[in-house]
Amino acid sequence: MTNNDIFKKLRVALKLRDEEIVKIMELVDFRISKSELGAFFRKEDHPKYMECGDQILRNFLNGLVIHMRGPMPPKKGSQQSNNPSKKPTKNS
Repeated sequence: MTNNDIFKKLRVALKLRDEEIVKIMELVDFRISKSELGAFFRKEDHPKYMECGDQILRNFLNGLVIHMRGPMPPKKGSQQSNNPSKKPTKNS
């Protein structure tokens, strides 16, 4: 199975349009046009067919993770104290 096949199957399974794929790629700062995407989804014997490289598929998958899950939360830094303030409890 080629990268093009994987890309096509994900596109169909997730019902993604070209515009959505372009936006997903932009989430990882990777710019691609709709016409370039169309070349990946063509049949292999078409004159304008292009092979989907590992870098393109990797960036799409990384963008897809961000698209589906949302951006990663900020890491807990050293600015936060080890003893977070606790809410006062009421004694009855």
